[in-house]
Amino acid sequence: MITTLLVVVVALAIIFDFINGFHDAANSIATIVSTKVLTPFQAVLWAAAFNFLAFFLIKDHKVANTVANTVYENFITMNVVLAGLIAAIIWNLTTWWFGIPSSSSHTLIGGFAGAGMTHALFLHTNAINAINVHYVTQIISYIVLAPFIGLFMAYIITILILHLFKNSRPSTAERWFKGAQLVSSGALSFAHGGNDAQKVMGIIYVALVASKVIDHKAPMPDWIPFACYSAIAAGTMSGGWKIVKTMGTKITKVTPLEGVSAETAGAITLFMTERLGIPVSTTHTITGSIIGVGLTKRISAVRWGVTINLIWAWIITIPISAVISSLMYIAIYLFSHVG
Repeated sequence: MITTLLVVVVALAIIFDFINGFHDAANSIATIVSTKVLTPFQAVLWAAAFNFLAFFLIKDHKVANTVANTVYENFITMNVVLAGLIAAIIWNLTTWWFGIPSSSSHTLIGGFAGAGMTHALFLHTNAINAINVHYVTQIISYIVLAPFIGLFMAYIITILILHLFKNSRPSTAERWFKGAQLVSSGALSFAHGGNDAQKVMGIIYVALVASKVIDHKAPMPDWIPFACYSAIAAGTMSGGWKIVKTMGTKITKVTPLEGVSAETAGAITLFMTERLGIPVSTTHTITGSIIGVGLTKRISAVRWGVTINLIWAWIITIPISAVISSLMYIAIYLFSHVG
């Protein structure tokens, strides 16, 4: 049955996807803006178009399935989903405000898991029983693996490109790479849309199951992917300039060649993990890729002070989101039992 609470939860989920878009816009456009291939406005339009293109081409939704199964079905209630979404929105807006490129993906998963575990405690059972340890372990492992995969691939791609174009005139090569950046940034935006929009699809799906609107074995309704891809594309169009500055200039100075390398490496990593159904962080992946291109020059070309601060943000995102969602669940529970 469609209830007011379900409508609120679905609306918040779509709002989160919108916030995810402008929070993560920098992942797709930071390098293309910093190399002046496109203006910021042109870049967000370009990225948003490729975010939405994923709706037409990605149909398996493996990442959505992983997110939906993070918390076991018998521990999922509407209050759990609501608390997780509120926590994810709070942490995403907080990190956006301070210009910290944290992971929207891990924010959402941490919030969902934290609320589920708190609900388990209210049922007088072990909190760990609420979460699917296999999926959660897989997600946490890729907090480390995704940036290192992006770093390694970006390093190799940059070295190969430098070797192939070592005899080219610098001015000609730069013009070529500025053109190539349109392709690589488009590919990264497509992969970003395909990976990140699916996470909210999974949350909306479990909300429908918890409300008994659909059976847990039912296929995902078509309106869910359409709404999520539309929201993330609209969010990307709204920008995210604070994080653009961090990603595009503070980690290392990026040339058009290096922009192509970083974006290509990031896109390949995201395509690979999407096919595996692993909800990785676009933010972590592209940051690792940018570090990889910086390392091809020299270790000191990477601003390690900034990078270490980013890593700390990655480490604390899931636990902080889980704590916030736990508090939100308690508040919702108390409010619903007043009187």
